[in-house]
Amino acid sequence: MADYITITDLTREFGLTTRTLRFYEDEGLLSPQRRGRQRLYRPSDRTRLKLIMRGKRLGFSLSEISEIVEMYRKPPGEAGQLDLLLSTIDDRRRDLRQRQRDIEEILTELDDVESSCLARLDEIGKKSNET
Repeated sequence: MADYITITDLTREFGLTTRTLRFYEDEGLLSPQRRGRQRLYRPSDRTRLKLIMRGKRLGFSLSEISEIVEMYRKPPGEAGQLDLLLSTIDDRRRDLRQRQRDIEEILTELDDVESSCLARLDEIGKKSNET
């Protein structure tokens, strides 16, 4: 039993709900052992959960996370996993940079519209809410 981690231990450690862990189990990302109704997680499940949480923080989808994590077990193993991870990182970075450009464009447009509104308020002799 010393080699197993309970669902309670994992929820406390990672700040997750039991429902979330069961969801990851349903999605095939985790596969705890069962003793009656109790779920017992191996250290490898804990490691996988760390990888899942890191992937989520980086904005990867669960399918991307699953593919990366599963590749470790399949040929070409760790090298393939790392190559896939690098490719996924590149895709994610490209997407985020595009979003950043889009946000900058929207902010510029908002500034322009705000300036137009303030100028028009000044023209009609009404003070804006800012002053």
